[in-house]
Order: sequence, then structure tokens, then C-alpha cells
Amino acid sequence: MTRGERPHGRAKYVMEKCPCDVCREANNAYNRNRKRQRAYGRAAYVDAEPARAHLRALGEAGIGWRRAAELAGLSTSVVSKLLYGRSGRAPSQRIRAATAAKILAVEINADGMAAHAVVDATGTRRRLRALVAIGWSQTQLAERLGLTPNNFGPLVHGQPNITAARRRAVTELYDELWDKPPADNALARKSRRYAQQQGWVPPLAWDDDEIDDPAAEPAGVEEPKRKPGGQRKLPPPDELRWLLTQQSPQSVAQRFGVHVKTIDNALRRPA
Repeated sequence: MTRGERPHGRAKYVMEKCPCDVCREANNAYNRNRKRQRAYGRAAYVDAEPARAHLRALGEAGIGWRRAAELAGLSTSVVSKLLYGRSGRAPSQRIRAATAAKILAVEINADGMAAHAVVDATGTRRRLRALVAIGWSQTQLAERLGLTPNNFGPLVHGQPNITAARRRAVTELYDELWDKPPADNALARKSRRYAQQQGWVPPLAWDDDEIDDPAAEPAGVEEPKRKPGGQRKLPPPDELRWLLTQQSPQSVAQRFGVHVKTIDNALRRPA
């Protein structure tokens, strides 16, 4: 930012010695707040090393420093200066307490993965499908995860990547429910029937050590046989629309053994 472009405020007062009332009042307000914080025993600046170490840990967990700055609500220049210094100067040794708090608030999960890191969705998809296969409806699972049908559908129907936080939430739900099928009511029977039509397998078909491996295959369960030209039940319209963002209508129709016109008609069904 060149001289004259900087907005009026304390920075302009300090850097450009602007004498206007706005800049002088901004500087006075800064000094009053600083004195007040000192009176309360709160340091305006703190050691930068804990925040710098946290940024490095985030990087190892899959969150680059630019993304970390975005998640912390900070400018990239602040984070870059903290990590690498600027204009030949060494990295910051002290930073504002508020800046440090924002950086440290970007979490790393207990498994060492940053909550916002992007991970493969294969295991998550298999876990959700397995729960449907024992009778849990997609609506029930979405509610337990705090999701809507619009963002749950992609999870179970082929979304390639998700955040580590979402994968952890689904894993915890799976660990809770995999051996607890719901009551044998009409909704549970409908869910099991839908899963069978889709070729989804129950939890016992997966080994815990392999369920996240994209190359792994379910054990002891064969995909249901279909007559030549037989149809598989189409997913709800919202899920179908998501599939169509990933594949052509012809590919989706072939996948379910239907005509393209059937896809068009399904999209007109009430959700």
C-alpha cells in the first residue's frame, strides 16, 4: 500500500504522521486501551513461539499457513511475518495476544489431524452405507450428524473428499451404532431394502483395518444379483442432482439400469 492510499486510522497516524482528527483519535483510543489492558494485568504482546509452533503443527496435519490464516481470520501477511519474517528481518519474536489466540484456536484433533484438513471419503462412505444396510435411515443418520439431506447425500453417494472433522464425526457415530440396529419397523425395513438394491454391505463385511482402504473389498457378502436390464432404485432427487454434477445423465442412467428419461422424471418427484 503506497503513501496516501492507507485509510485514516492509527496506522496512518504512525506511518505517515497524519495529523487529522480521525487519525489522532484512533491513536488515542489505542493508547487508552493499552493502558487499560495493563491495569487489568493483560499483556498486549506475548511470546510468538507457541503460535509459530502451532502453525507448523497445522502444516504437518494438512493445513498450510495460508489456509491457517484464513481459518484464524488473519491476513496472510501477519502469518507470513510470524513464520518467515519480512524484508530481511527475522520472524516476529512477540505478537499481539489476540493474534496468538486466533492462531491457537485453529484445532488439531486427538488423532493429529487438523479439523479442516481434506481427507479421502472412502471409509466414511462405507460406514454410512453399512449403517443403512442394518436399518438406519439416511434421515436418521443425517440428523445425528447435524446435516441436511442436501449435504448428507453426497457423503453416501460418492463425494471423493471431506474434512477430517467430518470423517471423525462419522467414525464416532459408526462406532456407536454398528452393532445396534434400530427397531424392526417399516422405516428400518425400507432402509435395508434400499441398501440391498444399491449393493451396500453391513458392518460385518468390513474389517476395521481395511474399511478406509480404497482398494479393500467387503468380505463374505456378494453384491445382489440382478436380472439383465434390471433396475436399482434411484436415490432421492437431491442426491440424484448431486450425482449429475459428477457424471453425465447417460452414465447415471446406466449405473441404475434405467433410461435417461427415467432420470428426468425422477428429478420431478417431490423430495
